[in-house]
Amino acid sequence: MSEAVNPLPEDPEGDEGKNPLEQFIFHQRRGLEEFGKAMESLLPPRFKEHTQAAGNEFATGFRVLIDAAIDEIKKASEMEDPDAQRAMEQERQASANLAADENEEQAGGGSSGKIRVELDD
Repeated sequence: MSEAVNPLPEDPEGDEGKNPLEQFIFHQRRGLEEFGKAMESLLPPRFKEHTQAAGNEFATGFRVLIDAAIDEIKKASEMEDPDAQRAMEQERQASANLAADENEEQAGGGSSGKIRVELDD
């Protein structure tokens, strides 16, 4: 009895040079693609459109929820640490004062030679 091996099926795409595992994976992938096309053809034409819109709304809802949670965490951390809140407020005032001074210099046509110094209470 001779050991006969089934010949590899002929492939019109020309994958004779590939090993059997690569050929198997290629044909399995093609089969999945064709199965996907078959399933898509069974569904109404606008199904895909509505499914995408539903997915987008779902993701947008989670973004809103996560943004609200982040805001609440920030508020809670500010309430927990009043020193940090005071420091942030001082930084905001300092940057606002700096911007106002720059606007005055631009409007006045130059520097008056004065320096503004703010002291902590």
